[in-house]
Amino acid sequence: MHKAGFVNIVGNPNVGKSTLMNQLVGERISIATFKAQTTRHRIMGIVNRDDMQIVFSDTPGVLKPNYKLQESMLAFSESALTDADVLLYVTDVVENPEKNLDFLEKVGRMTVPVILLINKIDESDQKRLGDIVEKWHSLLPKAEILPISAKNKFGIDMLLKRIYELLPECPPYFDKDQLTDKPARFFVSEIVREKILLYYDKEIPYSVEVRVESFKEEAKVIRISAVIYVERDSQKGIIIGHQGYALKKVSTESRKALEKFFGKSVYLEVFVKVDKDWRNSAKELDSFGYNPD
Repeated sequence: MHKAGFVNIVGNPNVGKSTLMNQLVGERISIATFKAQTTRHRIMGIVNRDDMQIVFSDTPGVLKPNYKLQESMLAFSESALTDADVLLYVTDVVENPEKNLDFLEKVGRMTVPVILLINKIDESDQKRLGDIVEKWHSLLPKAEILPISAKNKFGIDMLLKRIYELLPECPPYFDKDQLTDKPARFFVSEIVREKILLYYDKEIPYSVEVRVESFKEEAKVIRISAVIYVERDSQKGIIIGHQGYALKKVSTESRKALEKFFGKSVYLEVFVKVDKDWRNSAKELDSFGYNPD
C-alpha cells in the first residue's frame, strides 16, 4: 500500500510556517527570517519513503493586500485551500486568534482534515496554552489541535505520524528522488533575497526582487549572474552602500549559502537595477513568477 497527498501549510505572517516546512522536509527549502512577508511564493517540499510521498506546500502569510504583489501572495495562500488532502493551519501563542476571520471562515468550511498547529509553545505556560486551545476550538471546532515548537522540533514526529494516517492511498505524484517543484534558479533568488531581508532595514527588503540572469553548472563550479531589482534610485544607493560595501556583503554571504545549498563552488555576480513600481505591474509580477495559476 502506498500513500500520497498534498499537505498545505497556511496561516498569518510570522507564525513560523517556513521553519515548520523546513523541519518537516528535513531540508532548507523555504527561507525563514524574523521579518513578516518573507515567503512570497507557494513552495513545495517533497518527503519520500518507500510507502509514502508527502508533498508539503509553504505559502505566504495571509494579509489584506495593499498592492498587486500582495494580491498575488494572498492568491497563493487561497489556492492552498483548494487542492489540499490535509491542511495545516499554523498559529502561535501570541497571535490574536480572531485576526483574519475571513480566511478562517474559509478554513472552517473545508471538508478535508484540518490540523491546527499552535507553534512556539516554548514561549508559553500550561494554563495560557489551555486557554489558547479552548479559544481555537471554538473558532475551528472540526480541526485537530496540536501544540508544537517548530524551532525546537517538538511535536514534529507526532505531526508526521498523524499526517501519514490521514493521507489517502495513492501512487506518488513526483519522482521519488525529487525534493521540490522549484528549479535551481528559484533557490538562488530566494537565498539572495534572504540575505537582503537580514541586512537591510525598513521598506528596502519589501521593495526588492531578485532575478537570475544566468545559471551555468560546470564540473567544479556553478557560475551565476543575478540582478537585484529595486523601485527607486535612492534604494539602489542603499543596496550598493558606501563604496559598494553593502552589496559586497550580501554577495559574499549569498555565495557561502549557495555553496552550502548546492554542495559545490559558486561564482556569483550581483548587479542592481531600478524597475519603478514593479510591485504593482501585472506584467512584471508575471515575469517574476507571481502568477498563482
